[in-house]
Amino acid sequence: MGKSLETVHDVDGPWSLATSKRFWEGFAPSALAAQDEDASIHAAFLSDTDWQRIDVVISQVDDAARVVVTGDGDLDAATTQVLRFMSLDIDGRGWPDVADRDSVIADAQRRLPGFRPCGFFSPYEAAAWAVLSQRISMRQAATIKSRLTQEHGDDGAFPAPAVLRELDLNLPGRKTEYLHAVAEAALDGALSGSRLRALPAEDALREVQEIKGLGPFAAELVVIRGANFPDVLPKNEERLSDEIVQQYGADASVASITEAWRPYRSWAAVHLRALREERTHEIERGRRER
Repeated sequence: MGKSLETVHDVDGPWSLATSKRFWEGFAPSALAAQDEDASIHAAFLSDTDWQRIDVVISQVDDAARVVVTGDGDLDAATTQVLRFMSLDIDGRGWPDVADRDSVIADAQRRLPGFRPCGFFSPYEAAAWAVLSQRISMRQAATIKSRLTQEHGDDGAFPAPAVLRELDLNLPGRKTEYLHAVAEAALDGALSGSRLRALPAEDALREVQEIKGLGPFAAELVVIRGANFPDVLPKNEERLSDEIVQQYGADASVASITEAWRPYRSWAAVHLRALREERTHEIERGRRER
């Protein structure tokens, strides 16, 4: 069972565990496993400090997060990782000010109250997803990732880099080669969440692109959704660009729009993408019900 460590972390700024849980359950690249009916989040992940399996229970107590981690590794580092992948280590007290400057973001905040970007447990998992999802549908990539986790993971946690590096996988194109490169980079510490977050965002993006198989789009995914940088504007996300046009108009200046999002450009972008996905799912559901 391992040791356990309980921490109560005061969250600065708006936060709702319920909203984050609702979003994360539908996040196809790294959806939460089946959850209990209580208000907590239960998950298993790999610590990107020592690659030990960690079980975590996250709950909300007023404005604070209660985090209980269990495992055999460095539990202090695992707790820090939880706060990072839940975006709870970010001072969000200025996030409502973005709504005052931008009515579209104000509406997004009303529809996703207290939402903070979450999803990938580590930059390593985000990088693996970036490889798996290249040139295939998200549904296909999610199926492959689920199979990898079931067959080679640690009881619900994604396979450790040392395991992934040795797998001879029958995957399209150069995916296996690129996954091996991601595993090597993780073992070398290049995909440590704490290390990436300590870098300027531009340096983090550049270093991720030095890993074989990871281009600009993948680097943004790893930095924004893996290391959870709060203020990086995606420049290679076509669906976000389409959503900006839909919400602000074709003649709107993207530079001036996104400047108003600082210092939470990542958060604003994820909010718009999350609502776009919800809208898409509602349209698809309506078509099926006809």
